[in-house]
Amino acid sequence: MTKRRRFKQTRSLEERLAEEAQRLREEARLLPHGPLREQVIRKARQCETGSHMSDWLRSPGLKPPE
Repeated sequence: MTKRRRFKQTRSLEERLAEEAQRLREEARLLPHGPLREQVIRKARQCETGSHMSDWLRSPGLKPPE
């Protein structure tokens, strides 16, 4: 059985997702209009949405059902 490689993350998920979204948006600016550019922009939006969802799930206002 192989041993799993484990990584200790030094930055939060939100930070990593925001950084990836910014990198993808910069990459999309350099691409010509077309399906590849739209795909990169869609991936950036997915990263931003994931970051917002993670923030929302960790918010103190979110309470378990009673």
